[in-house]
Amino acid sequence: MKHRNVLAMLIGFGLDALLGDPKNWPHPVKLIGKQIELEEGLVRTHLLPEMKQLGEAWPLDDDQNEKLAGAAIAADVALVAPAATWLLIKACDKMHPVAGLAAESIICYQLIAARSLRNESMAVHDALEAGNLQEARETVGMIVGRDTDQLDEEGVTRAAVETVAENCSDGVVAPLLFMGMGGAPAAMLYKAVNTLDSMVGYKNEAYQHLGWAGARLDDLLNIVPSRISGGLMCVAARLTNLDSHRAWQTFLRDRSNHTSPNSAQTEAACAGALGVQLGGGNYYFGEYVDKPTIGDATRPIEREDIARANKLMYVTAALGLGVAACVGLFSKAGRAR
Repeated sequence: MKHRNVLAMLIGFGLDALLGDPKNWPHPVKLIGKQIELEEGLVRTHLLPEMKQLGEAWPLDDDQNEKLAGAAIAADVALVAPAATWLLIKACDKMHPVAGLAAESIICYQLIAARSLRNESMAVHDALEAGNLQEARETVGMIVGRDTDQLDEEGVTRAAVETVAENCSDGVVAPLLFMGMGGAPAAMLYKAVNTLDSMVGYKNEAYQHLGWAGARLDDLLNIVPSRISGGLMCVAARLTNLDSHRAWQTFLRDRSNHTSPNSAQTEAACAGALGVQLGGGNYYFGEYVDKPTIGDATRPIEREDIARANKLMYVTAALGLGVAACVGLFSKAGRAR
């Protein structure tokens, strides 16, 4: 079927817009998470102790052993999920091409997170609107990595806006671009590595070395998509009657204001479009981490900025869908398999 990956992507995007991510439904990311947990457990329980017991017969020290083990986990995670996706689609193809299209469309749907991102962030907005700060803290704590139990309303709002902006790339545009290049298997590769980074890519004692390879691989896969997403968000600012000029200025000036080379790309565009300041220091696992700010505080951030950020995210997603479709239509990957 010619350009099937593009058709599957379009169907998947539509299904996500209609259905979102229903709770308790089976999801490939959950399986990837179980794989990562299993492999980390095996590495910590068996592989690393055995390496240490080799003593001088083994040339690597403990930190290097963890990096090597983390690289093995990253390689396995990056291989298993896309391979399983490809085999599943091929098996469905043998039954009937429509079954193959259906399988790929459902997988694409599960890898796009626009509707769930909106629902989860707007639940924070609704709790703030109802005057329930504690509920808002708990709700935003489910979608961000920082400590949220002491955040004031401004801090909760900023956290929600930042996660919408950042995940516009990670959860929506980047998977779409990978779908355009190589269909559901390529997008599954991206999602597997992204999930690995979210689970082990922390700069703390437990994962400083074990998560190094996963974090670097995630950085590599996001270099191009994050910058495309940031640029598209600046265009989306114009289409949503936000400040596109300031979005471009802030994007170009502040997109490197993050420890990650990619995370601030869309955050900078969003901050400029809204005219608020994002970023800054936060507490993670009880420890304060100082970070640079993103954007200018031309006005105080307010809870309606969560709704504005979501509108910006959806228009950016639609633009990203168009770019990904063009990539698929004009690439070899978009041809019949």
